[in-house]
Amino acid sequence: MLDLSIIIVNYNTCDLLRDCLCSIYQNQGDIAFTVIVIDNASPDASAQMVAREFPQAELIVSEINGGFAYANNLGLRRAGFDNTGQPQPDAPRYVLLLNPDTVLPAAALAEMINFMDTHPDVGAVGPKLVRLDGSLDLACRRSFPTPEVSFYRMVGLSKLFPRSRIFGRYNMTFADPDELLEVDALVGAFMMIRRETIAQAGLLDETYFMYGEDLDWAYQIKANGWKIYYNPAVTVTHVKRAASAGSSKARIEFYRAMDIFYRKFYAQTTPLWLHGLVVTGINLSWRFSQLKYSLLNFFKRDSILQKHSTEVQ
Repeated sequence: MLDLSIIIVNYNTCDLLRDCLCSIYQNQGDIAFTVIVIDNASPDASAQMVAREFPQAELIVSEINGGFAYANNLGLRRAGFDNTGQPQPDAPRYVLLLNPDTVLPAAALAEMINFMDTHPDVGAVGPKLVRLDGSLDLACRRSFPTPEVSFYRMVGLSKLFPRSRIFGRYNMTFADPDELLEVDALVGAFMMIRRETIAQAGLLDETYFMYGEDLDWAYQIKANGWKIYYNPAVTVTHVKRAASAGSSKARIEFYRAMDIFYRKFYAQTTPLWLHGLVVTGINLSWRFSQLKYSLLNFFKRDSILQKHSTEVQ
């Protein structure tokens, strides 16, 4: 049986994708794996680069940018899972969701598979993700954004008291970055999942366009009795937001994802007074983000028009 299928969703990050694929194929260890690249209708030459330089990778060229969950589900189906997440005979033992803006150390795949092999109660695992400046990518180990945890974050208590086990739960900032830790959720930039776990949790929820789908999947994984671990024995470099930097849609989708997740898992059991605060907080942040980027785009267009007018004169 195949050990691992690595699923990479790419949008307009050709050079970073090349570096990511190089690091994968330079990995060491006796591992049977496949790489499935889904290009989400990139306007750059990403798909052509993969076909030309990495013919051993399976390439899916999507005609639409259907979002992160949509594209990962295309990859999961190609890897051997049906529409409900049930593995077919050719499905691998593990699946790795991996962002194209990551670079893996030489032993990353072998070490993570060994961790999963020796911890049969773990459904998903992620590494220590570090930014280019060496700082920890805080999203790599998270608690679920319950109304209480989200409130602490929205009012700034998580930043004021990052070492508090109460207020610092959102990104688990109270814990040592080098501590092996059971967590609620990982980030989809590097998330290794067990075949049997996918069979129970199903595919990703395509209601999310980007953001939230990894949290949602983690919730389903935990609900089925599996553990999720942050394993800092493996450190992976993550550029972060390479495809969404400066995108107004990305920020708006962040708040839309928060709203979807909250209504799906917490709204029915939240006291009415707190429900109102949560919904109001999310929607105000969402609308403010829309207004901010509308104004930025307006002034950007106005600046371009003024420059053009000056050049014509």
